Amino acid sequence: MVQLKTNLDLVNECDNFPYPDIPFAQCLPSESYFKFKLEGCIAALGYVLPEVAQKLSSSPEWERNNASLELTFKPSNTPSDPKEAAAHRTAVLARHLQNVREAKTFRILDGWRNELYPVYGPGRELLFSMERSASALFGIVTYGVHMTAYTRNAEGMKLWTPRRAPTKQTYPNMMDNTVAGGLSTGERPFECLVRESMEEASLPEDIVRTAHACGTMTYFYVRDERAGGEVGLCQPECQYVYDLELPESVVPQPGDDEAVDFQLLTVKEVQSAMAAGRFKPNCALLLIEFFVRHGIITAENEPDYLEIVSRLHRRLEFPMGQV
Repeated sequence: MVQLKTNLDLVNECDNFPYPDIPFAQCLPSESYFKFKLEGCIAALGYVLPEVAQKLSSSPEWERNNASLELTFKPSNTPSDPKEAAAHRTAVLARHLQNVREAKTFRILDGWRNELYPVYGPGRELLFSMERSASALFGIVTYGVHMTAYTRNAEGMKLWTPRRAPTKQTYPNMMDNTVAGGLSTGERPFECLVRESMEEASLPEDIVRTAHACGTMTYFYVRDERAGGEVGLCQPECQYVYDLELPESVVPQPGDDEAVDFQLLTVKEVQSAMAAGRFKPNCALLLIEFFVRHGIITAENEPDYLEIVSRLHRRLEFPMGQV
């Protein structure tokens, strides 16, 4: 018999990097990771597994300090102009990652996307960009958009929920938010939402542009085997959250190979699927936040309400940019 998950279980499953005094996290303690740093930048930019740090530091652009647990990126001949410096670092890192990919050093790079994710410094400046599929190797903060589309009728609120394709490298066959996607370097959140909505759900642009911005969510996820590639990689994320109420005449349809289908489910059906562990971990967290905002999860019906609400906006320990 499947053990049903509480809302707090679902929060713990997604926001599972160790807090100083919370024992729930089923992963390495924070002091076991290397800090990912850039020469000349005081801040840590991410966390790297020891075995990953060892494999990455095999070229002169890298310095690994086992005593201080630091992996430092040190590209030579970096220009003084900030924009030129960012472009130079991006190019040096791209060459290194391409070599690592061709050597098949890391399984996660089998999902190479040819998309660049930004890495920011303490002043919110763009330091460089890196291949999307490599971001979890370095444990950098990544950014994305998530939208919940729903309808209202005589039966109440219903949510449009897609099922991920069985061919997906990450979380195959699991349930997802209506639309979700990662933010590439230089891309604005709402424009990303419009693009992803058309690509993933065949939703017309004029309708998507009526979506409501609902703030952000942050969490710190440690990848398990469902994510594909190496286990234990760090994935701190910031998601820009949107709601879209659709008329009953508008039906999302798969527009690419991301989703198999879309189902229109009642709130109770969605909550049952969440409790059964059928949703991708961060999607379950986003739905919990949606239910809190819409008064479906309340202090009266959720015994862990305060803990849950406080965990929806985790303070991440790395520099973040205003994307």
